Amino acid sequence: MFIETAHPNQTKLRRSDMFIETAHPNQTKLRRSDMPPRWGLKPSRMVVGYNHAAPTALDALQTGIDFMRSMRFIAAKLVLLERTHCLLLLMIMQSLACPKVANGETNRIAAGTGFVYGDIYLKHHTGEGHPERPARLTAIVTRLKQTGLLSELVAIKPTAAAPEWLVTVHTPAYVERVRKICQTGAGFVDSGDTPVSPESYEVALAAVGGVLAAVDAVMAGKVRNAFCAVRPPGHHALKDKGMGFCLFNNVAIAARYIQKQHKLAKVLIVDWDVHHGNGTQAIFYDDPSVFYFSVHASPFYPGTGGVEEKGEGKGLGFTLNVPLPAGSGDAEYRKAFVEKLKPAAAAFKPDFVLISAGFDAAQNDLLGPMKVTPEGYAVLTRIVKGIAEQSGQGRLVSVLEGGYQGEALAASVEAHLRGLKE
Repeated sequence: MFIETAHPNQTKLRRSDMFIETAHPNQTKLRRSDMPPRWGLKPSRMVVGYNHAAPTALDALQTGIDFMRSMRFIAAKLVLLERTHCLLLLMIMQSLACPKVANGETNRIAAGTGFVYGDIYLKHHTGEGHPERPARLTAIVTRLKQTGLLSELVAIKPTAAAPEWLVTVHTPAYVERVRKICQTGAGFVDSGDTPVSPESYEVALAAVGGVLAAVDAVMAGKVRNAFCAVRPPGHHALKDKGMGFCLFNNVAIAARYIQKQHKLAKVLIVDWDVHHGNGTQAIFYDDPSVFYFSVHASPFYPGTGGVEEKGEGKGLGFTLNVPLPAGSGDAEYRKAFVEKLKPAAAAFKPDFVLISAGFDAAQNDLLGPMKVTPEGYAVLTRIVKGIAEQSGQGRLVSVLEGGYQGEALAASVEAHLRGLKE
């Protein structure tokens, strides 16, 4: 067998004109297109047959040169192929490690739980003996340090919220009134149970800002979910009135922020504070884009939250209250979440879940008459987290409301955080 290259005087043929020719004239000629790709040889045609004349030394040399060129070309192709396969394998591994969700965000499965806290929250002074005091937060932080849990959380630093976000929920006149009362040291905002100090306005802005920072972190995929150890609390604050220790409604503002800043349509607010969140309910009472669920002691402060309160206008059916009698504990709370919250949330299909996480339903709380244990709060956390994962891609931010016995509060928050981390 031999390979014959074109003579210098022969016309070079296109690759499509090349063919294999056998020695016997009756054998079928095959087109060049039926052959494997050209590997660097330069013949205008290749003839395969029996050589009846002995090849010259020049023929042998040329054949060797062509063979070496072919081997070099094949080697180069193999290296390129190997690099291509490695690149494809890397891309596949990256896609498996960081899959994309429908709206283009990075999946938060591998992310941790965020924790919002700042010493600025200790500067809101309510007076000696008041249950909503700075020691609440120091008890939480101390417990998390002692158990080692704090080091496992992703720290989120709070910054002051822009006033423009406050007025998505509150009237401009009310925001300005709170600012002036705090700066002048008038003592109380609207009711005797809501005392303030000169720093309280700035602290309240930082409380709102901390919650918004947590929302941003979740939306950016920096954390899977987050808990905000902030004060003052907010779920009693109305559009134009402060009450029940609350100045600005942190969770309500966060709901509007999620909708306006991050363009998510539907927000579920789960309120398990022992007191009904009258402020949050009133703000969204006619709004079908925010579903408000509350489980609380009844009869109890502030006197709202009956089962007949279901919303109004377009918001009818988007408020769900589950009042429970004094002494209710883990079993009663779990039943309310499984039988009432889960079906309602499944029908609503929230894009984001917020928790008004008051821990004053804890056993031994100074104000609440309930008996929820830390393990009970962990169960509630898993249920709400499951709701967020089912329709909201796990997006969840929990915000501290009440809880007034230091040890019970700290233990409950720890259980809540461990549930979020699971």
